[in-house]
Amino acid sequence: MIRIKKISFVMAIMIVLSASVRPASAEETATPEEVVKKVEEAARFLSEKGEEGLKALMDPNGPWVWKDTYVWVLHCKTGTNAAHAIKPQLVGMNLMGIRDTDGKLFFAEFCKTAEQPNGGWVEYMWPKVGERTPSRKITYVLQIPGTEYQVAAGIYDETAQRSELEALIE
Repeated sequence: MIRIKKISFVMAIMIVLSASVRPASAEETATPEEVVKKVEEAARFLSEKGEEGLKALMDPNGPWVWKDTYVWVLHCKTGTNAAHAIKPQLVGMNLMGIRDTDGKLFFAEFCKTAEQPNGGWVEYMWPKVGERTPSRKITYVLQIPGTEYQVAAGIYDETAQRSELEALIE
């Protein structure tokens, strides 16, 4: 019975997180290059603005939400989500125990990857917006200089090669 409750909780979190933005047509799909640019811009913005900058990232109509994705902020020291424009109810929620459908603790991997000098990409299985079947999602995560925060944005892409993605941030 406890196992069922735990699985139900994880599935509920997956549904909440996957229902973040409206589905996009092919011409409205964010590219890896756009993700890197937006994440780096958000990191600079938050490095300058600090805590006040988090409020700007909470605007669902702001510049940090585009096409079929958005920038969001982690606070790895506490294991919580610090800013999320699409699902503000996730702010303050500890997501470190959330696993993808393959069992990967991908939020914990976000934190480890953000420690790299240029950040990095984390690949995991997650349902696309409005779907329940998991797809390959790739998120770029970067430490925000001068803060305890990490900034991220992701895309769904079945064909992108890790080497190509890593070359975008070197």
